[in-house]
Amino acid sequence: MRYISTRGHASRTPDSSGRTFTEILLGGLAPDGGLYLPESYPLVSPAQLEQWRRLSYADLAYAVLSSFIDDIPAADLELLVRRTYTAEVYCNGRGGTEASDITPLRWLEPPDPARGEGGLAILELSNGPTLAFKDMAMQLLGNLFEYVLAKRGENINILGATSGDTGSSAEYAMRGKQGVRVFMLSPHERMSTFQRAQMYSLHDANIHNIAVRGTFDDAQDIVKAVSNDHAFKAKYQIAAVNSINWARVAAQVIYYFKGYFAATGETGMESSQQVAFAVPSGNFGNICAGHIARMMGLPIGRLVLATNENDVLDEFFRTGVYRPRATTETCATSSPSMDISKASNFERFVFDLVGRDPAMIRKLWSEVDAGRSFDLSGTPFFARLPEFGFVSGKSTHADRLTTIRRTYDKYGLMIDTHTADGLKVGSELRTPEMPMVVLETALPAKFEETIVEALGRKPERPASLEGIENLPQRVAVVDVSVDVVKQFIKDHVC
Repeated sequence: MRYISTRGHASRTPDSSGRTFTEILLGGLAPDGGLYLPESYPLVSPAQLEQWRRLSYADLAYAVLSSFIDDIPAADLELLVRRTYTAEVYCNGRGGTEASDITPLRWLEPPDPARGEGGLAILELSNGPTLAFKDMAMQLLGNLFEYVLAKRGENINILGATSGDTGSSAEYAMRGKQGVRVFMLSPHERMSTFQRAQMYSLHDANIHNIAVRGTFDDAQDIVKAVSNDHAFKAKYQIAAVNSINWARVAAQVIYYFKGYFAATGETGMESSQQVAFAVPSGNFGNICAGHIARMMGLPIGRLVLATNENDVLDEFFRTGVYRPRATTETCATSSPSMDISKASNFERFVFDLVGRDPAMIRKLWSEVDAGRSFDLSGTPFFARLPEFGFVSGKSTHADRLTTIRRTYDKYGLMIDTHTADGLKVGSELRTPEMPMVVLETALPAKFEETIVEALGRKPERPASLEGIENLPQRVAVVDVSVDVVKQFIKDHVC
């Protein structure tokens, strides 16, 4: 398996058509500013699907990842995934769930094939140490990084940006890891109290939090600017853990397969039964993994993209216009992890949409990088959009409050604000012929203020996280400045 850049960067050697998995693992962006993707997607046959159906999560992870990774010995890769996906790591699930399932499926409305009702379910992805779906990939990434660095005898400095969940997931995955330092940017005072406490209360020597006086997009732009300074990146061994990192996307592909098997198992459905997935999305990484699973042959009938008030992605899928917003136009919402107006992973999908033409991607993203929009409406590319199964919708603060209340009253289930966005849009776009599986984004404890507003009661949280807001916090607050962040890294690298 070899990897290429969406913008067509030349391969590392004349006799090689691309880079290997471990060669792109630490870097994030390609040298030309593009994102890495496989030269071609591995295909999974119906027979393989049926074989995979019976696997545990760790064994399924090994099967999926082996399709993307051929430069880590099989025994080592198997050991890494078994160390990652354990009941001990993913132990924070709701009562009544089996921790060893890793990603339990919870039916809100069970399917009834005899009546032509596909059913409605939530795939619980937030049972890891930071109560967010980002743990599903980040825990693996931490183990992969430590493994590769030990083999090479190297150290790295991870630079990332978070809108709420990536930061804590990365820090919990990397804390104490040999050869790794983390510099995590976040938007100052734009995350929930719990999210800030999760990150800023960590005092591990290899963890550094930097709050930027701006939005997530400002923080993400700083990360990209530093990554595109190739001399600085090389000198300070800068690596990435944001969803631009291919390994994170690959790891997220796994739970689409697991969710599919859970939604179609023991229900009288045919093995080829299609399933719809509703995905709350801001940076497009989570739903991009669903797109890749579908390209691999997983029978996904619909990928339902749900945004909050920052509806850049919904606008594109409805109109063909991709119009990233300025900082002043990006709303602070009650689903803050999706307060994003320039989706970093979107380039991966558009690369497939335009027939994998890097020249077209360079043209389109030259507009994006210049602060402008692009318009594919009326083009053959936009006409192809239905081939990829995407539909979309948006949710507002009032919508998510209503959805949280309705879900609690009707199903006895408390959900977080982002999952509410996915459930609201997914419910609107359900079709009777296929199950609708909503991907859970986080446990409600991460967004206590809005849960109290919706339900008048506080959500439960794991005992280990009680009182986390009262712990001493350590964070540097800075202006939006690439140079300031570079200097901070210089000052804290030994």
